[in-house]
Amino acid sequence: MVTKKQALDYHSEGKRGKIEIHPTKPCMTQLDLSLAYTPGVAEPCLMIHDNPSDVYKYTAKGNLVAVVSNGTAVLGLGNIGAAAGKPVMEGKGVLFKRFADIDVFDIELDTLDPDEIIKTCQLLEPTFGGINLEDIKGPECFYIEETLKKTMNIPVFHDDQHGTAIISAAAMLNALELAGKEIDKVRVVFAGAGAAGIACAKLYLSLGVNPDNILMTDSKGVMYEGRGDTFNKYKQQFVRKTDCRTIADALKGADVFLGVSVADLVTQEMVKTMAKDPIIFAMANPDPEISYTDVMAVRKDAIMATGRSDFPNQVNNVLGFPFIFRGALDVHATAINEEMKIAAVKALANLAKEDVPEDVAKAYGVDHFKFGREYIIPKPFDSRVLIRETIAVAQAAMDTGVAQNPVDIDEYRRELENRIGHGRTFMNVLCDKAKANPKQIVFPEGDSSRILRAAHLIVQQGLGQPILLGDPEIIKTVAAKYEVSLDGIEIVNPLTSDKMDEYVETYYQKRRRKGVSKERAAAQICNRTYFGIMMLEHGDCDAVLSGITTNYPATIRPALEVIDLNPGITRVSGLFAMVKGAQLYLFADTTVNIDPNAEELAEIAIGAAHVARGFNMEPRIAMLSFSNFGSAPSKESKKVALATKLVKEKAPDLMVDGEMQLDTALMPEYSKRHFPFSKLTDEANVLIFPDLNSGNIAYKLALRMGDLKAIGPILMGLSKPVHVLHKSQEINDIVDMAALAVVDAQRQY
Repeated sequence: MVTKKQALDYHSEGKRGKIEIHPTKPCMTQLDLSLAYTPGVAEPCLMIHDNPSDVYKYTAKGNLVAVVSNGTAVLGLGNIGAAAGKPVMEGKGVLFKRFADIDVFDIELDTLDPDEIIKTCQLLEPTFGGINLEDIKGPECFYIEETLKKTMNIPVFHDDQHGTAIISAAAMLNALELAGKEIDKVRVVFAGAGAAGIACAKLYLSLGVNPDNILMTDSKGVMYEGRGDTFNKYKQQFVRKTDCRTIADALKGADVFLGVSVADLVTQEMVKTMAKDPIIFAMANPDPEISYTDVMAVRKDAIMATGRSDFPNQVNNVLGFPFIFRGALDVHATAINEEMKIAAVKALANLAKEDVPEDVAKAYGVDHFKFGREYIIPKPFDSRVLIRETIAVAQAAMDTGVAQNPVDIDEYRRELENRIGHGRTFMNVLCDKAKANPKQIVFPEGDSSRILRAAHLIVQQGLGQPILLGDPEIIKTVAAKYEVSLDGIEIVNPLTSDKMDEYVETYYQKRRRKGVSKERAAAQICNRTYFGIMMLEHGDCDAVLSGITTNYPATIRPALEVIDLNPGITRVSGLFAMVKGAQLYLFADTTVNIDPNAEELAEIAIGAAHVARGFNMEPRIAMLSFSNFGSAPSKESKKVALATKLVKEKAPDLMVDGEMQLDTALMPEYSKRHFPFSKLTDEANVLIFPDLNSGNIAYKLALRMGDLKAIGPILMGLSKPVHVLHKSQEINDIVDMAALAVVDAQRQY
């Protein structure tokens, strides 16, 4: 479990919170300033004054959503207030940006008066393209949304209601199909009569569920006529004349159970009484009304979904709200209506039935996904969701007349495809691959607080099995100080290990003709990095990560002395994966070879292409120089030209060209105009630098001044996975590197 300290550190370390604002236009010169502000800004102001719809053309309104909350129903925390709910609202903004490239301002309102919330949102309409209501308790949330939808001309969406409804409805349609049941005949039991439960029930009615076949329960049991309660108007529509009083009564013979209530509400005995092929959606978080394993133990015929990612069929709201707003914003919709929600439902349901691309399956570390009882809803990281659901929502908005900016669907599809990039999903792909087949990772610097905290996250996320080297008492002391659980983490003390003699002998045999005596071998293996490398050599672990407290040579030297190179490889090289927004680039060699010759440079390029394909990139390789195709002949540029020729000979299937300057590699329009003969017909994503000077300087320049994220270094050429950490890397960077090492180990074993 995440500890209090870890959660607080995550939100407080570095820049406070989780979000910040970046300008989208240059503001470096006096001219830039004049255009951005006075006097230039007057021109778009006048255009908007004359034509109000131009606000979408000249401002960010069309890509800006307000996440509005008063903090009265925050997650499972309840009414904790507006300020206390702000971390959640910032988090919602992160999801909007991450999955649909939508910008967000979170707005926390210190009021319990629904009319004040309504008035505030109405006054903010000129600023935002849409309003996402969040964590507002019922029944006020229903009144607020209804009023805003009637009075505002931008889309308003309460995700707590409709997000779960849309995703679960898509899953239900597919589950019914697999179970051979007709929607108008199934009997459905809802547990939870709050915002999500009522919204789910209303959407299910729109899809064809018979209202007489619905029973809803709240905290007091079945909502039945004569119970003695005064039901609000939102609950009242689901009060039924029935003899059922408890959830157990309601579930007898029921076809579908949908839970948005509390953990452990449903028992195995209750599940046994349900109809044949029961559909059970237990979506209470973090613990469902009944666990997947408990259901499967008593009903093999069940089709089940939960809100959890560690079981099949996760009902995750992130499959809905980012893409629904993306479609609504792009057509300048005045509302998100029922037709748009149903379009989202059907798009998700239909996508789950299609053949799943290999790269999606690889992202989750499996061979394939196939429509069936354990795959009734697409995966959140399936990039096709952005295209299919967004287009469906936009089309429904146009069909129902709420779109002020109709789009050509074919052009719109291409625009959405351009938003999909490997960079944005790179680490998620890597982590999901790692989770599918976790490996043992040795961390020689086991008493480092950053390593300890990272190891805990690695276990928690299921990425791998950490082994920490060091004195167990010191490690436990550091763990206690930082409130880090050591559950699932193995600790090995090299100085007392029964493997010591065996490792010493192996190292001695490998290095005795390199001037290493038996005594020297024994001394070296006492070094934790050498000990970790020997564990890898003997198959006692699958990967080694080190370097957080040592310099680069001290980390890589043991690996070079012990681990063999891959067949056909003459030397180790290194690259960094550089992520910028939706783009991913590989820079090589940035860490090892000072001045590689043409043959070595060709080897580096082919190795980098192998890494690219391993991470689901199709490599487009630029062999970089200060010269463009012989424009400045010299010893250095001729080396790069020869290396390019060798790559083409050894790997004719690769898209590669050079020698070329960096702007030629990254500007395909320029290249096509001036060098139409180039084999590189698109922007390069694998950049091969002519020497270590240029490669190392380039990646650090991009990292510090270009706002790129660096993942690595990734060592190429070793027959077993060894990767180097930087002293400056933070906990999440170490976790990323662990995922990378696990995936590397998966490929090599």
